Amino acid sequence: FAKSYAHFVAGAVGAVSSSTLTAPLDVLRTRLQSDFYQGQLAAARQARGIADPAHLSFPRASALHIRETFQILFAIPKVEGWRALFKGLGPNLVAVVPARSINFFTYGNGKKLISKHLNNGQEAAWVHLSAAVMAGVVTGTCTNPIWVVKTRLQLDKAHASEAHVGRKYTGAFDCLRKTVQHEGVRGLYKGLSASFLGISESAMQWVMYEEGKKQLRLRQARITESGRPLTGFDDFMGSFGESIAAGGAKFIAAILTYPHEVVRTRLREAPRDGVARYTGLVQCFKLIFKQEGLAGLYGGLTPHMMRVVPSAVIMFGTYEAVLRFLGEDSNL
Repeated sequence: FAKSYAHFVAGAVGAVSSSTLTAPLDVLRTRLQSDFYQGQLAAARQARGIADPAHLSFPRASALHIRETFQILFAIPKVEGWRALFKGLGPNLVAVVPARSINFFTYGNGKKLISKHLNNGQEAAWVHLSAAVMAGVVTGTCTNPIWVVKTRLQLDKAHASEAHVGRKYTGAFDCLRKTVQHEGVRGLYKGLSASFLGISESAMQWVMYEEGKKQLRLRQARITESGRPLTGFDDFMGSFGESIAAGGAKFIAAILTYPHEVVRTRLREAPRDGVARYTGLVQCFKLIFKQEGLAGLYGGLTPHMMRVVPSAVIMFGTYEAVLRFLGEDSNL
């Protein structure tokens, strides 16, 4: 652990870079995941005579989803000002920096410990999986309260309902105070069960990313052993191979596990008129599926993918670069 801090620092730098650059898409994703905005979209479809996406063919439903996504994206700065595109960035950074620092620190050092004591110092898929699960549990438990505040700030907008005119929260501290005042400390841990469910995404991403890096190293070793001259494709993979591995791993993991993102957002929503609509993980899944169909569990998928894939490329690329700068290596 002589340089264990390197993983902590590298994770923090990567988190700041990726979160700031993709903040508008994060706001858009959160709003599309919420039932309030899904209700607005449903009302707009009904007024225009457009069928529910659940009753449309997959191509038409996909086209409608993309169109509605960009309509909301363009409407946010027009109605609320350009700063609304970065709403929640403060608490997001407050959450993301420690979250990614803790995650990368726990994963990087956990991988070393597990491999050293249980696998003769060798890397293996089960070592990566074990370290990723451990990192997910630790990270989710430590940072859930900040994610609750961030989600509620992103969903808070002027004239959100007829009963409550104006904004509900003046800032992150006000949101934190009101949450504890009305819901107790337990309110800060809403969505934690869905976060633990989301460990599957993080674990899947880490395992695929590590396997991608392994294949890149094996490919480079074969080229060196053969002695053949490098081609343009070899140079491209040498420069961008790890970025492709990071983006590809995130893309696959996010697609397969996306519904937990929607459930997590719904569970973190502030109660309306003092009543929480979603009371638990299973109840939330059932209610969304019953009222909105399968499409409801994939609300906000487009901006989510537009955000998380480049975010993963930026974050993992920065992480690897900072590690090398500090004289550390992510490989064993």
